[in-house]
Amino acid sequence: MSILDSSFVPGLQAAEPAPGVLESIARLATAALPQIAVRLRDALAPEIRCAALAIFTEECTDRPRKLAGDQRITDLVGIAELDRIRGSHPGENHWSERAEIGGAPREIFALRYPPSNALLVLIEPRPAGGQPELIEYLWNLAANRIREKVADAPPSYLRESRAVSAERVRVTGELVEQYATSLDILLATLRSTQLDDAAARVAAIDLAAKTLVGLKTVDDRTNSIVEEPVASAFTRLRDDLRPLTTLSGVDLQFVEPPKNGRALPGEVAHAARAIVRGLALAMMEQEDIQRIRVQWDCDGENLLINVRDDARGGIDPSAAALDRLVRRVEALNGLIEIEVMGGWGTEVSVRLPLDAPPSDAADIAEWSLGGREFEVLQLLAAGQRNRAISQALGISENTVKFHVRNLFKKMGVSSRAQAVALAHSHGVASST
Repeated sequence: MSILDSSFVPGLQAAEPAPGVLESIARLATAALPQIAVRLRDALAPEIRCAALAIFTEECTDRPRKLAGDQRITDLVGIAELDRIRGSHPGENHWSERAEIGGAPREIFALRYPPSNALLVLIEPRPAGGQPELIEYLWNLAANRIREKVADAPPSYLRESRAVSAERVRVTGELVEQYATSLDILLATLRSTQLDDAAARVAAIDLAAKTLVGLKTVDDRTNSIVEEPVASAFTRLRDDLRPLTTLSGVDLQFVEPPKNGRALPGEVAHAARAIVRGLALAMMEQEDIQRIRVQWDCDGENLLINVRDDARGGIDPSAAALDRLVRRVEALNGLIEIEVMGGWGTEVSVRLPLDAPPSDAADIAEWSLGGREFEVLQLLAAGQRNRAISQALGISENTVKFHVRNLFKKMGVSSRAQAVALAHSHGVASST
């Protein structure tokens, strides 16, 4: 079905652009990451209204969901729901259906952005008589804006991204452990031969078993966003570049990394794929190119990327096309070297550290922490609870709570998760 077909959303008819559409486009095109969802919903309102809007994109590893609209719905929208919707219509870029989202079955209209596989879900849509092609244009603009903002992210954003991602993994792991323990007890109880109602027992066991699987699936899904095996990250890169081989006629050769190499942080895996794509496109602009070789390796501390072509002229290292890639490497505290060999081609070597760079101690000076407060913060950063902190420092739990409250005030946060993420992003080492 063509996106230009007005039937792609039931009841939507083509119409003239609403007044102010250019202003909406301008606001969307300049939006910061936290504003993307709200501005997209505002821009779409003259074309199609909705109770809530959800964007799911793995390019933002710390916040893959971006939400706007009715908070009673958005507060319940989960990553697993969005991922299930995205996978429900392979090969389709837009569809309408009734799906489970926000904790209940609801009418949705979904659009995919193929370049990044990002997903837009309009929850309980109400067509307003706008232009179907404008809806797709606004969504593509928003999805591309997300790609641009992530590509230009400063080191501080990337450090915080890693810290928040790591904290989410820890919290999710705790939840999974808690519920898994409860369900294991439930299963053991229901399997007891002392219970009379066999049919009820079988039904309850089946329900509990499915819940366990669902919880562990959520845990796996969260981890896959935050961290990705180097082999599967490289496979995704190869799949992304395959169409270039068909269209350009250039022979793309791939040297795979060791399958047991260290897993890549989500933002490193995403950045590495984007860097190689950019290099391949820049190299393909040369007239006499026939072959490009792409190799990844992992030494345990860095992802090592090597891209080489056989063009005789060689690409210009100062070209604008490469400047963006250089800045992206530098944002991850990496190193890029470009060697042009006249008559032999160009070789580009990239090193991306897998661990976030530590910050200088001056970064936390503004918090004015006392010695004991800093010790408590170190233990918080290690994921310790109040009781463990009190035992480690030889102080009471009430004293720990007092220090934690002071930390929240000085750091300007309202929760342990925020404090831990901020501490990590400022290079506070986890004390063990």
